[in-house]
Amino acid sequence: MTSAFKSFVTGAKKFALGTAHGVSALDLFPKTDPAVDGEDCEHDCESCHVKYPKGFKIDEGDELYGMVKGWSTHALVATGKSDWVRDVADEKGSVMEAIGRAAAPSNGKLMLSASNIPTPNHSSDYTEPTTVLLLPAFVIIDHVTPKSVPELITEFVDKAPTNTSPLAPLALPTSVPVASTNGNGTDASAAAPSIPPEISRRPCPHSALILLCSQKTRDARCGQSAPLLRKELERHLRPLGLFRDMDDERPGGVGIYFISHVGGHKYSANVMVYRRPDAFGLDEAERVREGGELVPEARTAAALPETEDVGAAQCIWLARIKPEDCENLVKYTVLQGKVVKPETQLRGGFDRAKGIMSW
Repeated sequence: MTSAFKSFVTGAKKFALGTAHGVSALDLFPKTDPAVDGEDCEHDCESCHVKYPKGFKIDEGDELYGMVKGWSTHALVATGKSDWVRDVADEKGSVMEAIGRAAAPSNGKLMLSASNIPTPNHSSDYTEPTTVLLLPAFVIIDHVTPKSVPELITEFVDKAPTNTSPLAPLALPTSVPVASTNGNGTDASAAAPSIPPEISRRPCPHSALILLCSQKTRDARCGQSAPLLRKELERHLRPLGLFRDMDDERPGGVGIYFISHVGGHKYSANVMVYRRPDAFGLDEAERVREGGELVPEARTAAALPETEDVGAAQCIWLARIKPEDCENLVKYTVLQGKVVKPETQLRGGFDRAKGIMSW
């Protein structure tokens, strides 16, 4: 018996029994079942011609599930770039640097990611205000600068739902003023009149987000895998009318963003899927009973009344994702919240509706 096969068997046993505070992977996210989801869920994409480069190695031996450290909130800072210095908190003059130096949030660990989300002025100049996408709240916070990070944390992050919060309407301010003085006591708005005197928030228009690690300064494989996976994911989302490019803020659909290091690079490619509750109206659908293909509902997150927006219900964190996995990742994970290969690809995540997580 090979070591890889032994590891698979061991992982499958632990997977079934559960390794994270007694929560099994099967309790956290449903696994696809050919009797319910059709035989396609057992097969990788046959029309995929995108391949990883020769020499692209992935650790296939280690157990994955339950090894993710818990986090409470996740901030994606728009930089317009897809690669950064090794530790993004060392990006000089950036919002990431300011967050890294600020007091920690009061509601638990904040995962910090730089992202390739375009900045408002389509500039990578850190002196310009930028946006922050806060999860699981699914809100975009505008006009953020390093100087407004204290307000970002105390007024938005601290008051936002966490991964362990029950699903409930958001209770966040629409906008908050930024302290009018800088560190030397002078009027910050007078010194930089182009910087808005307040930061404000708005709903993220998407129904789901796919986050791909692209940081090649941490691991060259991430710089290779992210654009290839994005290309293949786009190929499967477009026919469904769900693909949203970087500047497309039509309500609904799926945003795909590159982010900085999230850990576990030897299990490349890491993919995080954040989903709103029953994001496309298909979570309970049975493909076999309904004839195979399912049509996602045109649900519009931005059209939700303030009293009904609860943010993301799930984050499904996968690894060892290859281009040939993308078709089923879209069909089952993005559209229905199911996992196709949990024994070998599921790292962890949370489900706020069930009140459980993998840590």
